[in-house]
Amino acid sequence: MCGRYYVDDETAKEIEKVIRDLDRKLKLERIGDIKPSQRAGVIRGSGEHLIMDQMSWGFPRFDGKGLLINARAESVLERKTFRESVQHRRCVIPAKGFYEWDKSKEKFAYERRDASVLFMAGCYNWYEDKERFVILTTAANPSVAPVHDRMPLILETEEVKDWVLDDKATEFLLHKTPVLLSDGTEYEQMTLF
Repeated sequence: MCGRYYVDDETAKEIEKVIRDLDRKLKLERIGDIKPSQRAGVIRGSGEHLIMDQMSWGFPRFDGKGLLINARAESVLERKTFRESVQHRRCVIPAKGFYEWDKSKEKFAYERRDASVLFMAGCYNWYEDKERFVILTTAANPSVAPVHDRMPLILETEEVKDWVLDDKATEFLLHKTPVLLSDGTEYEQMTLF
């Protein structure tokens, strides 16, 4: 599961390098922690180009109680709520990293070891006259598994355009194993000896 992620100023600058058609006037609305229901920058397609847009995080639940913020990559094509979105409205959520909490409610931050931007696969749809996105999750790889059994589906920089614009790449990318990540906590556990 991915219930919170974060963006910093350096990451925002790196995103601009990836999105050549990014409107330079468009600034990321939110820097820092991004929580469900908040608006955030996402990369989506416009014709044959990638653009940056602002969307709200989370699809409204059918019962009106809360939001669906994640969708399982393994079953997203089978679920009515997500199928059409992942087939025709894919997006990428850029971040510096994301957080997960273990069973003891300790918070861990995960980031790429080899890059300053982490690209999470997602999809979007229109609800109540605004675009909303969800983050796709997959089984946790060995870097996240000690803390949580799910993690975002992470794309490589060269896969971003294929995920957003190439319908033929969707099935393959839905089943990829994400890159290993580095983790950290806000504090270090002290020992007596």
